[in-house]
Amino acid sequence: MRSIRLLVAGLTIAAVAACTTSTAGWTYAPASASPIPSAEASGSAAPSGSVAPSAAASATASPASSASAGPAGSAAPSASAAAAGVELSAQNIAFDKTTLSVPAGAAFQLVFHNNDAGIPHNVEIKDGSGADVFKGEIFSGVDSRTYDVSSLPAGTYKFACSVHPNMVGELTAQ
Repeated sequence: MRSIRLLVAGLTIAAVAACTTSTAGWTYAPASASPIPSAEASGSAAPSGSVAPSAAASATASPASSASAGPAGSAAPSASAAAAGVELSAQNIAFDKTTLSVPAGAAFQLVFHNNDAGIPHNVEIKDGSGADVFKGEIFSGVDSRTYDVSSLPAGTYKFACSVHPNMVGELTAQ
């Protein structure tokens, strides 16, 4: 019994030592080192100790969660231009909506939720000739991506999943 206790104690010490080495494989760093403004200083109605998100912060997506905004060499839309957006979900290998509407001539964000566990999906947008005008990153669910889509001229477009061609819908830019 004593040898079992010594073995358990030794393993515990080894585990603790492994977790506290100076060459950790990862570290946590807060997203922003900016101080949190108080309600009194900002004139905000937010309760003390909380911060209401700014429009610019909520409209900006991280590179890891965004796909390219369009053809190679095109500029990504600015945070203010991309503030308009639509949402779309995939579940049971089908889109939850078959029609979407966006403003013509303005960049927008497409928030795509893949609710099919372990199944890859994406969203691509094609013009009337069938040419890709946007192709989002393919990823497995359950997960979400915010795609930054460049402005589209007024018209009707087809949206689809690259992996499942039976998943289709119509996007209208007006």
